Amino acid sequence: MTSTIISGPAASGLLLSAIATLMLAAALFARREDAGTARVAIAVALSSTAVWALATASVGRGVISELLFSAAHLAWLWATYRLFARDGRHQSLGPIRPVVAAVALVGLLQFALVVVQYGQVDPEAAWLVASILAVFRILFSVGALVLVHNLYVGASQQARRELVWPASALAAMWLFDLNLFTVAYLSSSEPETLLAFRGAVPLAMVAMLVIGLGRPRSEQGFRPSRAFAFQSLSLLVIGLYFLFMLLAYRSLSYLDGDVGRLAQFAFLAAASALALVLLPSRRIRAWMRVTLAKNLFKHRYDYREEWLRFTRTIGRAGPGAAPLQERVVQAVADIADSPAGLLLAPSEDGGLELAAQWQWGGLQVPAQAMGAEGAAFYTETQFILDLFAWRDGNTDGMPAAAVPKWLEDEPKAWIVVPLLHHGRLHGLVVLARPHHSRSLDWEDFDLLRVIGPQLASYLAEDASQDALGEAQRFDEFNRRIAFVMHDIKNLASQLSLLASNAEKHADNPAFRADMLVTLRNSSSKLETLLSRLGRYGKPAKDEPPVPTDIAALARQLAARHPQSARIEAIAPTPVLAMARAEGLEQALLHLVHNALEASEEAGTPVFLEVRTDGLHASVDVVDSGCGMSPDFLRHHLFRPFHSTKDGGFGIGAMEAREIVRAMGGNLHVESREGLGTKFVIRFPLAAATHPSDKSHSDNQKRVA
Repeated sequence: MTSTIISGPAASGLLLSAIATLMLAAALFARREDAGTARVAIAVALSSTAVWALATASVGRGVISELLFSAAHLAWLWATYRLFARDGRHQSLGPIRPVVAAVALVGLLQFALVVVQYGQVDPEAAWLVASILAVFRILFSVGALVLVHNLYVGASQQARRELVWPASALAAMWLFDLNLFTVAYLSSSEPETLLAFRGAVPLAMVAMLVIGLGRPRSEQGFRPSRAFAFQSLSLLVIGLYFLFMLLAYRSLSYLDGDVGRLAQFAFLAAASALALVLLPSRRIRAWMRVTLAKNLFKHRYDYREEWLRFTRTIGRAGPGAAPLQERVVQAVADIADSPAGLLLAPSEDGGLELAAQWQWGGLQVPAQAMGAEGAAFYTETQFILDLFAWRDGNTDGMPAAAVPKWLEDEPKAWIVVPLLHHGRLHGLVVLARPHHSRSLDWEDFDLLRVIGPQLASYLAEDASQDALGEAQRFDEFNRRIAFVMHDIKNLASQLSLLASNAEKHADNPAFRADMLVTLRNSSSKLETLLSRLGRYGKPAKDEPPVPTDIAALARQLAARHPQSARIEAIAPTPVLAMARAEGLEQALLHLVHNALEASEEAGTPVFLEVRTDGLHASVDVVDSGCGMSPDFLRHHLFRPFHSTKDGGFGIGAMEAREIVRAMGGNLHVESREGLGTKFVIRFPLAAATHPSDKSHSDNQKRVA
């Protein structure tokens, strides 16, 4: 057989491909710091492709160009293997080596077939060898696609972001060759249209490689999960694709002339695009994993791999690591292949509240995510709830409180997993449905029951560490109070000494002058200490609440502060509520003091507003200060030693709430960062509690 001269657009495409591949190869060779990695192998493969393109454009398709074409294919095979080897994955992935060796052997046999083909004089014998060569190149393309598929799907999520463009370039080349040589074999002729476009394939590869290789390399981790099974399934998928392409080509063979060639090219483009879109699909990969687990394995999970991933997720630490609550959700989501989840943690009223969200944006969870009855159900039964089955009517023995309204209405909600440790519920993990929905079986439930107590122990340990830290801070606080008491004792001793000396030297003018200075200093020190200690008083809990005019109390509190304090009382009429004047005054002092400090920079007043609704009386302490974040409101407010002020103890708000609760009232808070804060104290009205009492003059006198 003789060479076929290339001319026109096909030759131009080959020349452009040669220039582009040589430029990229030179750039990769120039990166000496990456010597020995996949960059060198890709540079060699690009150089081989450039030599083939130049030879084909200059001398046409013949024995030289065909030999160079096979050499370029082997170079790209080596580059694919180096992509496995760049982070050591080839050492832990045994099934890869036999596949690489088999594909390389098929590639080496092509050299002999090319020499035999072009050495034949008999045209029929030459076409027979050409058909065998086409079959070998089909097999080579199929094997290479299997390798590319496993290169991508077997890598971690982080590694896929770096491999997506190199893998796409390799897949595009071998998908084109698979279609090209299949058409050549079935038609027993050279498809001129496809051959003309073959010279432009390296241009597309260069574009994808430039995008992919331009990204900085980061640490890649490989998570081999039954790699041989994935390879087998990949080969099956490619085989089905090949069968579909064969049937489609048979249908297109009835078209002749330009229409037939155009139909072949359109089918090639559509088939390649379909493969490039479907193979990286997360839904397709999820379907493959489920299919493998159902049909090829005795157990659904690779328990060694699941445990390693679990420990990596929970043990992740450092400044950039997510909080423990988010890692707990992620650990359960990874096991169930769920894309998102959230954690509900116990609240003070016995119910559950939102503690953490992981990749589940836009979900609105109420302040009380689940009531005490629902939390008690999961504590007593340790029940793992499949919400899909529950929506289908499987609700036997489940109280309505176990599935709140917001959870029932969320279509993405899938599994509810309780986290119990020593019979105590430390949280509920709610998972979103995976990309490929499936039913839970006994193995899912067993694994989640094992993981749940383990995660609960981590949450319990974290809570214990927080409690220990608070105890240590309380100890530090007690030591500070001891210093304050020591100062008070010194002042008391000083005043006692001053009183005894006054009896002896009261007539001495110099003594009287010194005494006045000493009294003035001692008074200043005592006022400072008393103002500090006055914030930590406790109410007398054994005294029952009585009808108290809280409007008069608010006005007195505002009038007691100087004009510079900026307190305005809005309490025009008497409002009698069941409270204790001393305790309420102390709670209001805590809140007013915090409000004044929060609005000091803004220069705005603090308002005390008294309101009634027919059954309850409310006192609102409103400021326009810096406000508090939702995270601070949810996790830190009303907890000691958590304050938005530098050096603050965070005890004032906690003391105020305890005082109000001890009197039978409630304390609520609303705050927005940059807008201000409103504390609302509510008590039952005296008239609602004692409807027969027509006069409260004695109580008004008591307040006055």
